[in-house]
Amino acid sequence: MGKRTLKEYFVVGLKGVAMGAADVVPGVSGGTIAFISGIYEELIDSISNINLKNLKLLKEEGFVSLWRALNGNFLLSLVIGIAISIISLARVIKYLLENQPILIWSFFFGLVLASIIYVAKQINKWRIGTIILLFAGALIAYYITKLTPQEANPSYPYVFLSGALAICAMILPGISGSFILLLLGMYKPVLDAIHDRNVILLITLISGAIVGLLSFSRVLKWLFDHYENLTLAVLTGFILGSLNKIWPWKEVLETEIINGKIKVLREESVLPGSYEGDPQLLWALLLAFAGFMFIILLEKLAVKKND
Repeated sequence: MGKRTLKEYFVVGLKGVAMGAADVVPGVSGGTIAFISGIYEELIDSISNINLKNLKLLKEEGFVSLWRALNGNFLLSLVIGIAISIISLARVIKYLLENQPILIWSFFFGLVLASIIYVAKQINKWRIGTIILLFAGALIAYYITKLTPQEANPSYPYVFLSGALAICAMILPGISGSFILLLLGMYKPVLDAIHDRNVILLITLISGAIVGLLSFSRVLKWLFDHYENLTLAVLTGFILGSLNKIWPWKEVLETEIINGKIKVLREESVLPGSYEGDPQLLWALLLAFAGFMFIILLEKLAVKKND
């Protein structure tokens, strides 16, 4: 976490834009983008530094010392990028998901597929335990993608817990926080709360998210410090298992109507030949390849920069 130039903080902000765009999509994790862009461990370290010990610096040494201890410039750049993305790019991505789902999912599929290779290459030693944890992570993530969304229980303790679980998923590569809210039955209540300006429910949700973020980031930091290879294996498995969620060709099994719009509750991955409708196979393959090569290019640039 050395000193960065203004240009480098601008790049961090762009990575935040990519994270925000990913988090809008139920199935793509902002944590995955943080990982493949090379800022994941710094993000976890920075979040875990938000504790009482460092907060005492505000009284003892002043705001500048506190800001430096929290890696404030990095976090601020990232948050600004995420906010800009959610405000601006979210509508574009939602439009593409509604009007060109096969093509946009194909691009994300290629991107995430390449990220699996990237993350797996960070593992220094492959042992039986590493392989077992990789497959365990993949099975857990795959199982989560197959779950059917539940009916919401709008009690405030449940809202608090939902916020904590969603934010934990959001910083885990491969698992989408918005998808977790959908599974818990809180996706619609949260959207309704934003529309109806239900401040109490939103504050409860955000409080749960803050508690979950601060506590879970410490767990991840400890795991990286003591069991880096095993932790990377599990995270690689999470990303691998999440591929089922972003497979471009789906058969819809169950839907419901929310605010006059059809909401897909349950769907199943099918082969392009079994897809009802135009599979757009050529364009899908080209975009998947583009997403794959985009990550490979990022990796090459990162290696060149480090050299």
